[in-house]
Amino acid sequence: MADKRLSLDHITVTDTTPWQLAQIAAEVGCEGICPFLHSMEVLPAMPSYDLVRDPQALRQTRDALAATGVKVDLIYPFTMAGRTNVADFAPALETGAALGAPLANVLCYDRDPLRRTEKLIELAELAAPFGIALSLEFYPPSQVRTLSAALEEIARAGRPDIKVTADLLHIMRGGEADTSMALLRHPAIAIAQISDGPATIDPSQIEHEAGIQRLLPGQGSFNITAFEQTLNPNTPLSVEIPQQKQIDAGTTPQQRAQNAVDCVKALLDQ
Repeated sequence: MADKRLSLDHITVTDTTPWQLAQIAAEVGCEGICPFLHSMEVLPAMPSYDLVRDPQALRQTRDALAATGVKVDLIYPFTMAGRTNVADFAPALETGAALGAPLANVLCYDRDPLRRTEKLIELAELAAPFGIALSLEFYPPSQVRTLSAALEEIARAGRPDIKVTADLLHIMRGGEADTSMALLRHPAIAIAQISDGPATIDPSQIEHEAGIQRLLPGQGSFNITAFEQTLNPNTPLSVEIPQQKQIDAGTTPQQRAQNAVDCVKALLDQ
């Protein structure tokens, strides 16, 4: 565990701005953050902000990063659907570059396989001059549902700057857990996301679990130790554990983040 780099994902403390996220990450011992560049309606606890269109908010975030030494590991959101105009992502990529982000997280919902790959390549070409690579996140409700599907997608794209975000929750919910665990040392995996959960859930609750309420490591049945030990040793781990029940109970963002990080460290130190 001593050499494992931890990053604090924004949805662990959804009710914060990116500059608050950076401050909390430093306080709880995380070297990186994975922020949303603007607030999202699907995350109702998130305060209203927009780093892309608000220079003051961007400046506050850069100041917080400089003051804490925390780095941006991954930026959200880059969601690709059939009608997506890839060029519209240019301002967000420019903002990400201003934050020093190396990776943009991509979700693909386009049902047309050929167009999906073409747009992924187009986005990679758009991001390259900003020094940003893509990290394709497989997610059961999307059109790239499993780790094997994500690896197939980037193989079709044929670009080394399209990588993969490996979320343990999505592995467990994607129906190919054993196959996915065996692929975790693939060099395309750029970052891993960690949380816990019950062995199975009602499929109708997958999106709620992913974005609103997950379990802390040790509270569920996921084999987190095996997940971490199978990854390449230099793969950053992002603590991605939304906790709406704790928000409703009045637990502060700093305490929620500390609880999440402490639980991760306790498991990985075993």
